[in-house]
Amino acid sequence: MLTTEIEISKYRKPDHDIEPILFHRWSPRAMSGEEISEQELMILFEAARWAPSSYNAQPWRFLYARRDTANWDRFFDLMVEFNQGWTKHAAVVMVVVSRKTFESNDQAAPTHSFDAGAAWQNLALQGSTMGLVVHGMQGFDYEKARAVLNIPEHFQVDAMIAVGKPGKREDLPEDLQEREQPSDRKPVAEIVIEGGF
Repeated sequence: MLTTEIEISKYRKPDHDIEPILFHRWSPRAMSGEEISEQELMILFEAARWAPSSYNAQPWRFLYARRDTANWDRFFDLMVEFNQGWTKHAAVVMVVVSRKTFESNDQAAPTHSFDAGAAWQNLALQGSTMGLVVHGMQGFDYEKARAVLNIPEHFQVDAMIAVGKPGKREDLPEDLQEREQPSDRKPVAEIVIEGGF
């Protein structure tokens, strides 16, 4: 079974009436190894571009490598072995970084990671509507990423993302096959507090 053929309503039911795109997006790992086109990739980045940010500073940067290119191994080798086990079938892997200071005055930009998170969410939602697998991760060597990808000190290394066309659950490492389903969420009442803690 392809990861996009999973019936979301078996695993998720929102507490309140929200747009289906929000709870239909999930983070499968099974990818086919097929290429995605340059056009598809640029659509993902275009979606990220329109995220909100403090002072419209757009502090995010997406560094990427396509499979079977000269850059692939540099990115792939950043990940822990667990993530390499399933990202080997990705079409693209990315490193997301965010600028810690404003370009306009070099003053601290306290919400740089918050803003980069908004850009990542736009990219993930866009990928979901296109039927792509988009999976964010933190299991990689952050310092090695900084060194290997020449990331300046005024940028923070935030996360990695794998993108690809859906694959079959059965093609994942055995320990991941059972986990290849949408996860639920904490109830709204658990994450929202009126007033202070």
